[in-house]
Amino acid sequence: MRKLPAFTALGLITAVALAGCGKPEAQGAPPPPQVSVATPLQETVVDWSDFVGRFEAPQQVEVRARAGGFVQAVHFRDGQYVQKGQLLFTLDPRQAQAALASAQARAAQARGELERAEALVATQAISRELYDSRKAAALVADAEVRARQLDVEFTRVTAPISGTVSDRRVDPGNVIAGGTSAGDVLTTIVSTSPIYFTFDASEAQLLQAQRAGAKGGATVKVKLQDEPDYNWTGKVDFSDNALDGGSGAVRMRAVINNPGNFLKPGMFGHARLEGAAPYQAMLLPDTAIASDAARKVVYVANADGSVAVKPVQLGPLSGGLRVIRSGLTPTDKVIVNGIQRVQQPGVKVQAKTVAITRPKSGPVGQAPAPSIPPASVATPVGAN
Repeated sequence: MRKLPAFTALGLITAVALAGCGKPEAQGAPPPPQVSVATPLQETVVDWSDFVGRFEAPQQVEVRARAGGFVQAVHFRDGQYVQKGQLLFTLDPRQAQAALASAQARAAQARGELERAEALVATQAISRELYDSRKAAALVADAEVRARQLDVEFTRVTAPISGTVSDRRVDPGNVIAGGTSAGDVLTTIVSTSPIYFTFDASEAQLLQAQRAGAKGGATVKVKLQDEPDYNWTGKVDFSDNALDGGSGAVRMRAVINNPGNFLKPGMFGHARLEGAAPYQAMLLPDTAIASDAARKVVYVANADGSVAVKPVQLGPLSGGLRVIRSGLTPTDKVIVNGIQRVQQPGVKVQAKTVAITRPKSGPVGQAPAPSIPPASVATPVGAN
């Protein structure tokens, strides 16, 4: 047998190998990924902005005695609700009554001298100057009587406003100084029904409240730290006359009904300020929203199964769903499940249509989506 040259044998082996590589085994293409799609849920909602604020008393008064003296009696219980004009303290009136009697005696003497002077001046037995002096003395004496009468009245210290009284600062038997500024504080009274709720708002939120105020005042709902729901409702009645130059915020105030004086000045509360008027909104779950650099986008399945990307503008949360301000139409089929299988637009998917429903409760142990708009919320019309 004739041997083939070495290079010939090597060429045959290479040719056979190349021929084998030119006929690969046929392999099937992978099926399109399966996703769930849904049209946006449509509801009428109202936007709310969230705040933390504090309750304040509309009126707060330090009770002082206008005249000094011995405290004779206290006529209220600490923490009692008192009416305007109700008797709170009684001072010993005897010193004031003695001063009044002395003033009345001097006034009677001055009036008698004036009467004699009137008879004498008519006959020119005394000078007109002496007559005028006695007339002035009588007027001064009468004024002194009125001042001493007030001192007797001031021995009864009454409530200047209606409200809840604090504890008494003095007990019977103590001597107090009188006067509106230097006098001793006997107690304090705060009015709490209704009560004020104050908070700081941004310029945009101020504009919303002012536009709502043209229709009767923006609504504020408040919940206390131990309450799950917003049980206290009021209306914005005041906003400060200027925004703070440093923070850009403005102080606002709402009037809250306070039956039974349950709310106390100084308490904190979480509040919601009503924004724009009710509007028709489209809603999606946050899991259907993705980030593309600084944009927020959703993936939409077309009729032919191809995927398109749509930038959207987000609004607040409403019952666990995100309000979509713009970027979608009511008929768009948005991928709500399986979004991680869609890496780029144009790919084909197998779409299964589902319906969007509100979650029965908020997500537990789930971190919020990144770059969500500032603290705000929307509620369906008629809901808290």
